[in-house]
Amino acid sequence: MKHYIACVFVISFAFSNLYAQSNFEKFKLLSAPKKTWVFFHVFKAKKALLISEETNRIADSIKNTKLLDGDPAGGQVDAFRHSYWMARLRQEIGKSAARSLGKRHEKENFLMYKARKLEEGILPDECSKKMDLYNNEIGLSLTKKRGEISKNELIKKIALAITEGKMKVIKKDKAGNFLTCEGKILTTDDLKGKWINDKCLVPSNYKPI
Repeated sequence: MKHYIACVFVISFAFSNLYAQSNFEKFKLLSAPKKTWVFFHVFKAKKALLISEETNRIADSIKNTKLLDGDPAGGQVDAFRHSYWMARLRQEIGKSAARSLGKRHEKENFLMYKARKLEEGILPDECSKKMDLYNNEIGLSLTKKRGEISKNELIKKIALAITEGKMKVIKKDKAGNFLTCEGKILTTDDLKGKWINDKCLVPSNYKPI
């Protein structure tokens, strides 16, 4: 998601300075999914930027605590990041715009996969997309537009939902190896360059063995 933050900044800045040639040139370099979202949500882009920055700060802090599993790539911290992002976006820009932005982000991840660009240190794939979209929906369900729940309360609410198994993570062993649903370790060759693979989604309270 960090690559997304910089792009949203360029988008919002470019549209607020539409006639600044250099900014418009930067906007033209953005992915088609993000351009499309901004065309329909021009005045919400700045709020999306601020919430994305907030989300990453909080997720990075939580990663270094014992609240969740510390795993930002397919684990509980990853689930937290997406659900918190969607919950806060819904509060500030509404459910429809938030969901749309989440879907555009996943479309960009597919473009990243095709370009062999990493997200959180791993190549995006179909399993991570399904996980993110699932957790996005849980996040959207935990609040409402202009909801009065505080950020601290929202953090606790999301963390509780994760530890109760209401979200999804990708199955791994204690060493961090990805596993099939049957528990077989997936090798680099099993995963390299494959959008569709045998990774397995499990409830977010799954304990690696």
